[in-house]
Amino acid sequence: MFTGLIEELGKINSIRKGTSSAVLDISAEMASEIKIGESIAVNGVCLTAITTSNTSFQAEVMEETLQKTNLGDLKPGSGVNLERALQIGNRLDGHLVSGHVDGTGVIESISTKDIAKVIKISAGDDILRYLIPKGSIAIDGISLTLVEIEDNYFTVSLIPHTRKMTTLGIKKIGDTVNLEIDTLAKYVAKFMENMTAAPDNNSDGKTDGISVDFLIKNGFI
Repeated sequence: MFTGLIEELGKINSIRKGTSSAVLDISAEMASEIKIGESIAVNGVCLTAITTSNTSFQAEVMEETLQKTNLGDLKPGSGVNLERALQIGNRLDGHLVSGHVDGTGVIESISTKDIAKVIKISAGDDILRYLIPKGSIAIDGISLTLVEIEDNYFTVSLIPHTRKMTTLGIKKIGDTVNLEIDTLAKYVAKFMENMTAAPDNNSDGKTDGISVDFLIKNGFI
């Protein structure tokens, strides 16, 4: 698990491509502290360090990951967001991020609002259906707060520190970003689907599941 607070902006040294996989060699100051087998979030994708040195580490990327994330777009010299796994007992300043990317989005516009940069990102309904204003989302592994949500896009607002310390500071319109939905949102949605899909066959004809009528009657809506 991760927090979505980026520790370092690393750089791709080289990419060794196989038939349907790749090995990324990434330079990073944190490399000297990384152990073989350790999980590292690279642009929000949980990868395993297979070799380490004082200045760099290597991680394998499988075919599915290359196809479903923006790791397949990386080139030597590309910057990447890096975060080591959360340690129990540390402050959880972002939100719980698994490193399992749910899909990708595309940057549609970047505008300035006082000190902030507002980024508009288009995404499919498989992502948008889980989002709520002021909720959390991980974009390229960065924990951010959702501002606006519409039928085919959402927006986030970046402070100068986030732009300076992450790849979102150098992203351009048309770039692809990795998206991970808040895990809690997915569990709640699944729970509600299961509870409303099939009524319980009680002798009194009542349903034990949670429904919209149940929520209204009990003051939740």
